[in-house]
Amino acid sequence: MESKNNTLIPQFLLLGISEDPILQPFLFGLFLFMYLVTVLGNLLIIMATISDSHLHTPMYFFLSNLSFADIGLTTTSIPKMLVNIQTHRKAITYAGCLTQIYFFILFCVLDNFLLAVMAYDRYVAICHPLHYMVIMNHWLCGWLVLACWVTTVLNSLLETLMALRLSFCTDVEIPHFMCELNQLVQLSCSNTFPNVMVMYFAAVLLGGGPLAGILYSYSKIVSSIRAISSAQGKYKAFSTCASHLSVVSLFYSTLLGVYLSSSMTQNSQSMARASVMYTVVTPMLNPFIYSLRNKDITGALRRLFRGKP
Repeated sequence: MESKNNTLIPQFLLLGISEDPILQPFLFGLFLFMYLVTVLGNLLIIMATISDSHLHTPMYFFLSNLSFADIGLTTTSIPKMLVNIQTHRKAITYAGCLTQIYFFILFCVLDNFLLAVMAYDRYVAICHPLHYMVIMNHWLCGWLVLACWVTTVLNSLLETLMALRLSFCTDVEIPHFMCELNQLVQLSCSNTFPNVMVMYFAAVLLGGGPLAGILYSYSKIVSSIRAISSAQGKYKAFSTCASHLSVVSLFYSTLLGVYLSSSMTQNSQSMARASVMYTVVTPMLNPFIYSLRNKDITGALRRLFRGKP
C-alpha cells in the first residue's frame, strides 16, 4: 500500500483507556475529579508560596515550579480526554497531536529536572547547613530553574520537530488517551531510526542524568544523617527531606513500572492505564504529600484563607 505523507493525515484517533461504552460515564467523572483536585491542590501550593513570606526560601521556590509543571502535565492530556468522552469522539488533529507531544515531553522532563534540583537543595541543607543560604542564594536558584526550563523547551522542540518528518499509512489509531511520541513513531511507515535514536539519547541523558544526581545527593544525605549522634537530630534531618523523597519514589516507581509493563505486554491500552499513575495520580498526590505534617505549608494555607499576611 502506498504511504501517504503526514500532511495528508487530517487527524488521529485516540482509543483511550477503555472502549467499553458502559465505562465512559465513570471514567469521565473519575478523571474530572482527579483533574480538579490536581489543579486546585497545586494552585494552592503556588498561591501559598507566593503570598507567605515565610515560604520565600529555595525549597518552596522549587516546589512552586514543580506544582506548575504538574498542572501543565495533567492539562496537556486530561481536558482533551474529557472532551472526547463527553462528545463520543476520539479524533485529534495532526497539529493537536504534535502540540500534546511537545507539552507532555516538556512538563514530564521538567518534573524530572526539578526533582533533581530539589534533591541538591536538600543535600546542601543537610550536609552544609551553615553555608546553606550562601550557596542556595537567589541568583543560583533562579539560574537553576532557568536552566531546567531552557533545557526542557529545547529538548521538546527537537523531538517534536523530528516527529514532523514522519509519514503515515492508513493506520492512525493511537491506543492511548493522549498522543505519545513512542506511539506516533510506531504508527509511522517511514524510516524511524533517527527518531528512535533521539528518543533513547534524550531518555538516557535527560532521564538518567537527573536520576543519578538524585541518587548521589541522597547517598550523601544518608551518610550525613548516620553521622549525627542523637536520635532527635537524625529525625529532624530526615524530616526535612521526607516529603521530597516520597515524591521522588512515587514519580520514578510509577514511571519505571509503566515502561517495565510495556516491555512485558503487547497490550497498548494496558500501558495507557498504567501511565495514568505518573501523568495524573502522581501530580494529584504531590500537594497532599507536601502538605501533610508540613507546618510551614499548612500554616501558610491557613493564613491564605484567613486573608492574613
